[in-house]
Amino acid sequence: MAQSRCRIFAFVHICTIGLAGFPVAECLNLDYANVDLAAKTMAENPDVLLGIKVRQSKNVVGSNGLGPLKRAIAAAERSGTAARVMVHIGDVPATLGALLDLLRPGDIVTHIFSGQGNNIVQNGKVIPQVLAAQKRGVIMDLGHGGGSFDYTIAEPAIEQGLLPDSLSSDIHGYSANTPGKPFMPWIMSKFWNMGFALEQVVALATVKPAKIIGKLDKLGTLQVGAPADVSIIEIVEERVKFVDTMNNFREGSRYLKPVLSIRAGRRFGSPHPSPFIYP
Repeated sequence: MAQSRCRIFAFVHICTIGLAGFPVAECLNLDYANVDLAAKTMAENPDVLLGIKVRQSKNVVGSNGLGPLKRAIAAAERSGTAARVMVHIGDVPATLGALLDLLRPGDIVTHIFSGQGNNIVQNGKVIPQVLAAQKRGVIMDLGHGGGSFDYTIAEPAIEQGLLPDSLSSDIHGYSANTPGKPFMPWIMSKFWNMGFALEQVVALATVKPAKIIGKLDKLGTLQVGAPADVSIIEIVEERVKFVDTMNNFREGSRYLKPVLSIRAGRRFGSPHPSPFIYP
């Protein structure tokens, strides 16, 4: 974090090994889900940590059911901070409704439009626990990634009133090379072409997640006194084809093309300033 030009915040994994055990999933052995150690780490690093993260999919937790999530919530509460829990969903081992019922206001569900099984949309309808959770303040995050955005889930969910609270990429070495192209301007373009207003998709990628992070005043805005973090984006009006992570295609008529990124007033691609010369 200290040597990155980007501003980085993080969630600490409830499991002590994080994802280091890949391809063996971290939550198959519940002993790795160390509540006291996660709480201690959270309490000691509140400046950069936002909360506790847990992956709650069948292939990750095995026979442990909702045990990892319960431990993540316990660690967040034991830390004595305002830690959130961020839970990755997909093919969850228990019913999705039971998982959602455990979450507190401010906790985050990511991969909400995943088509990996036991989805938020079942038999064409958004399950009632999802809408109830969002109404009581549980945050619904996109988390597109390489396997977690399905048009056939997103479209009926949005039509029935379940809008995402934030757009996010879930970008990493694998997902960056998948056909769905989970880069933020492309994700924003998908939602723009699904009928969202341009102002909506910009807010869902900037000021709204900044408020969820809650660490820096005016982050995600262009207000006077805000951090000078700016994305310059071109609007391209032409026919375009989008694909989700389940190989469903949609046609569009426009997209957002990144032109320039500026962080703290300095464009990316420029040399670093001398470490001994500061204004």
